[in-house]
Amino acid sequence: MRTMPKMHKLICDTFCEIYSQIEHYCDDSFWDFGQHEPVAGSVTVISRQTFNQHYVRIKELAESGFFYPVLANPTEGSITLKHQCERLGLIDLLKQGRMALVGCGDMEPELPHLFYDSYLCKPYEYEENVNQCARIDEIYAKLTKPYKFLFLNGRTRPHRKYMIESLRPILNQALWTNLDSSPVYNHTYQTDLLGHPTEIQLLPAKYEVPQFHNGLKQSYQNSFVMNELFNDLWGAIYIQAEPYIDTYFSVITETVCDYPYSLRSEKIYKPIAMGHPWIAVANRGFYRDIQNQGFQTYSSLIDESFDTIDNNQDRLDRIVAVVRDLCQQDLAEFLVAAKQTSKYNQQHMADLGPRIRAEFPQQFLRFVEQTFNLK
Repeated sequence: MRTMPKMHKLICDTFCEIYSQIEHYCDDSFWDFGQHEPVAGSVTVISRQTFNQHYVRIKELAESGFFYPVLANPTEGSITLKHQCERLGLIDLLKQGRMALVGCGDMEPELPHLFYDSYLCKPYEYEENVNQCARIDEIYAKLTKPYKFLFLNGRTRPHRKYMIESLRPILNQALWTNLDSSPVYNHTYQTDLLGHPTEIQLLPAKYEVPQFHNGLKQSYQNSFVMNELFNDLWGAIYIQAEPYIDTYFSVITETVCDYPYSLRSEKIYKPIAMGHPWIAVANRGFYRDIQNQGFQTYSSLIDESFDTIDNNQDRLDRIVAVVRDLCQQDLAEFLVAAKQTSKYNQQHMADLGPRIRAEFPQQFLRFVEQTFNLK
């Protein structure tokens, strides 16, 4: 079993999301960096909250070569983690190999990062979700459904708003949500559709997770209603079978679309866990990357060539055309044909999640040793 080189201690922030997984390899820990005495030559794993609060001191120590900080934020990744590093002025330190990242998405090779596919493990960590996912056969037993597709949208992002507006002519055929009415002004799309508010759209009560029924209101205090709807809990991780049973496929608007490095969040892993066919609205190469994880896609039933389109708006336009075309087909026949792939993916996810968890500590130790050239 790999451990840290003797000359370099491993120290971890107890607020860090990976602390419980690496604590047995740690030489020490801290809960308040302001009271912590940094150790020379150590690899110090630091949470997002601590980095935000103490980034000036952390940067000074890293620039001097005193220690090797690792920003571990496995609930962010890809462009979201890069933006965080840009905001804190950390990009040069990363490129110089003086610090490293752990996140849930991929990034440019010159930014030292460990892609920890943490969201793959999360849906099955909730017993309620496991019980709902066991209802997969109800999806395929009900061939006449009230809606054609499931289309869930949380925080406003340019690609989500673009998809809502582009699919609007057929949204009456969808079970869909929009939890953020904010307009979008900073984007690269050639359209006038994004600069105005979009109405809040919630699931009917029969489709919402029961514990959040009290959050279903006619009006909200904020334009982004997720916190009010879910009572400040991570409501998006919960699975309720009924929306999947009453639709033939999901249209997933992932977190990342305009950045050519993948992030796979609960948005894609919930329909996979439920055994529901899906079309992903994401970055170029998203399908390639998820196939590399051993998942199967629906290429025999859906034209997935959009995954190779570089231009973001062209890729979205092609996805819109694919969704519209699928809605005109015999969806009962489609569902029957998709069942084997969906069941395979559900089982693969159930098998892969525990393996990712188990393998992470050793992957992490190899990563920091190689990144910082520790001996």
